[in-house]
Amino acid sequence: MMRNRTLLVSLIALTVVVAAIAVALGQRTVATQPKEKAAASSPAQKAAAPSPNTLDSSLARTIDQIIDGSELKQGRLGVFVMSLTDGRVVYSRDSDRLFTPASNMKAYTTAVGIDSLGPDYRWRTSVYVEKQPDTNGNVNSDLILYGRGAPDLISKTKGDAPSLAKFADQLYASGVRRVTGNIVGDESYFRGELFGVGWQWNDLQWYYGAEPSALSVDENTIEVTMGPGAKVGDNASIAVSPNQNYVRLLNSGTTADRDAPTSIGMMRDLSGNDVHVWGEFPTGGHAFSAFLSVHNPALWAATLFKQVLIARGIKVDGEARSRDFRIADKVKFDPAQAIELASQESEPLSEIIRHTNKESDNLYAELILRTLGKERGSTAPDPDLKKNQTRGDDEAGTAVIRAWLESKGIPTRGLAIHDGSGLSRLDLITPESTARLLAAMTQSNVATVYFDSLPIAGHDGTLAGRLKKIEGRISAKTGSLTYVHSLSGYATTRSGERLAFSILCNDMTAERPAIALIDEIAASIAEFGTLSKPK
Repeated sequence: MMRNRTLLVSLIALTVVVAAIAVALGQRTVATQPKEKAAASSPAQKAAAPSPNTLDSSLARTIDQIIDGSELKQGRLGVFVMSLTDGRVVYSRDSDRLFTPASNMKAYTTAVGIDSLGPDYRWRTSVYVEKQPDTNGNVNSDLILYGRGAPDLISKTKGDAPSLAKFADQLYASGVRRVTGNIVGDESYFRGELFGVGWQWNDLQWYYGAEPSALSVDENTIEVTMGPGAKVGDNASIAVSPNQNYVRLLNSGTTADRDAPTSIGMMRDLSGNDVHVWGEFPTGGHAFSAFLSVHNPALWAATLFKQVLIARGIKVDGEARSRDFRIADKVKFDPAQAIELASQESEPLSEIIRHTNKESDNLYAELILRTLGKERGSTAPDPDLKKNQTRGDDEAGTAVIRAWLESKGIPTRGLAIHDGSGLSRLDLITPESTARLLAAMTQSNVATVYFDSLPIAGHDGTLAGRLKKIEGRISAKTGSLTYVHSLSGYATTRSGERLAFSILCNDMTAERPAIALIDEIAASIAEFGTLSKPK
């Protein structure tokens, strides 16, 4: 009896030592699910820990070797990989830590958007008047261009896309020949901040920092093309497209000798549309373009609309004006009390999220977020009921995303969601929450639509030039900000097993090594099942 008791004490002591070593090492690699409650019914939810298997352990060792042998050092990286077949956790490393996601935030916005609104959801843009045109075709009131958040409205006709030019054609065909009032761009359908919370000021002038507006045209951007003048000493050549005199160009750039370096700089005022250009452009240098956002997109839309109306042969006496939600209730526009002369619908949401994810379009994502808030905000009320009357549609949209995650068994405690695109530096998510969102979407009625919206490795979108060796076997959302890189999506292994994964990397100052590291991990996941590291 004493001998057995001594042996038992020795075994307990050994177990304590092993446990202490595990704690000292911290969270490293696990090829099985952490200890938790009984298995859930959905792959998105926590599954019971399966028995370790050779292949899972082999992948774990491979990924650890990749990370530990990398240039990561001061950076942070989290990885989570789970099977869509049985819900087991294949690999986890710092997967419960918070990371800035960059454009991986779009995976959340588009998932909840398509699952909540449906693939056939469309945005309607309308032209209203206060009273019918007279018998001579005169509109004796303002002509109101009313937006409801369509991301794909453009100024000129291009295929089946909704456009201002088509509105002008519709009005002309209905007999309109003159507008005696103003052309009003109305963006009051959405309420909320002009920009995403946590956006950096120096991002706002560029196309990817365009203001989300219920009335957006040409993605609220202009193209500025710069080149040398005819001879040394001349002003640099600067052209703005579309050239509607909406922006004021202040050009102090000059043409320099052929051997001079190109030192052109450009800046748009943060609260206006003055575009400053300075520096030197060498003679013989190649022209290049930059895409800038415009301030006050609704006024921009009204300005463009006035131009296309005139070009179509409709006289306009008034000016281009804009209107948003920040006006007194007594002067707010009510579409129900007006006469709709023309309307157009956007492409279906299935196509909108495809563009959003494939091209990583920030404006599209932000408009989806605000639409979620507008259409489904009542399903996720603020605990302080008084705030529901004043919160913006962007805030309501993030509340809808959080509620959706919780409904799928994905905890949101600690997560910080402040925008729809990931441009915000205040967004914080985890690799595990992201992979479990992806797993949850496989159970959705729109699973195929969502899957098809993601860039395909080596084939299209933002992954067209990456992961060529495993082309077609990974569909994933990319993400990139300064010192932030991410990749989350689905991988099909050589054995045909489907996995959901998320790789988030923060604070790594070398961009190329960070992307190369992520791609090497992703390739290893796609090669899962071969018991060997991909070459």
